[in-house]
Amino acid sequence: MNPPLNTSALSPASPQFINRDTDALPGQGPGPVQELSEGLMAVDASVSPKYFYNALGSRLFEAITGLSEYYPTRTEAGIFETCHAHLARALAERGIQRPCLIDLGAGNCAKAMALIPHLQPRQYVPVDISVDFLKDAAAQVQSCFPALDIVGLGMDFSAGLALPAAVQAEDRVFFYPGSSLGNFQPAQALQFLQHIADPAQGHARGLVLGIDLVKDKATLEAAYDDALGVTAAFNKNLLLNVNQLIQSDFDVRQWRHVALFDAAQSRIEMHLEATQALSVQWPGHTRRFEAGERIHTESSYKYTPDGMTALLKQAGFSQVRHWSDPKNWFAVFWASV
Repeated sequence: MNPPLNTSALSPASPQFINRDTDALPGQGPGPVQELSEGLMAVDASVSPKYFYNALGSRLFEAITGLSEYYPTRTEAGIFETCHAHLARALAERGIQRPCLIDLGAGNCAKAMALIPHLQPRQYVPVDISVDFLKDAAAQVQSCFPALDIVGLGMDFSAGLALPAAVQAEDRVFFYPGSSLGNFQPAQALQFLQHIADPAQGHARGLVLGIDLVKDKATLEAAYDDALGVTAAFNKNLLLNVNQLIQSDFDVRQWRHVALFDAAQSRIEMHLEATQALSVQWPGHTRRFEAGERIHTESSYKYTPDGMTALLKQAGFSQVRHWSDPKNWFAVFWASV
């Protein structure tokens, strides 16, 4: 049985919401128009996977997590069911009481809602680029935990971790499940983890991290190319989001979904492949694509437990431990600073 959330020190609250999902903030790199234009005009065209997550994309991803082929969500959930108490003890061993739980890429907040009764946070900070979806999800969390202080943050955290003053500075525990760290190239992943640990940026006391592990090619490729075509729809919806953001004229009917595992780089790749020669226009730009030419939309790196432990320690974390499922398909890490 889950312990009840201790609300004795909390006062009733409604979700605060801070929207930083705007064009570039100082020091946070280019805004969406510049970033998308540069990626699409490159010799090898690409679009960051963060642009999957408009409102429809977020709902399509929810559907993906329920597919039989997509093992990460249910496997990770099973690990959390067995390690909740271990995580709570790990925080207590570091003297972390009533943490600020910062949920990166919170989505529907369901994973955090299962963790909140065990970690007893003083404040919950769901962070997501899909602003409207996040507002609805934060309201659901508040209805389940009415006295919990919630600060929703609409933000592209991949561009920087400058958190607003409303976010509790003490005892920050970052929660980054779902193996989303795998969307970063390894060097970028290291930099991102360093930012979380950095007192001038994330100022973390600890990190709870979900990571997909290396496994056979057939299992990996099926997880990213399901029989129902939901992942294909999710990938193609990215083009509709790009149309909205830069006023381009992509026609999703002219593109097909491609997923493949690159063993040499230990990563799944998703692409959109032109089914015919075509041109795409948006203000100030025209891009010609030949039949068979691709737009790279996602890389998802897969790690070994030893490899991820080494990366966390290199980033400045210590006392790294992990829990896995019986098949060793997925792992949940705890790392303290």
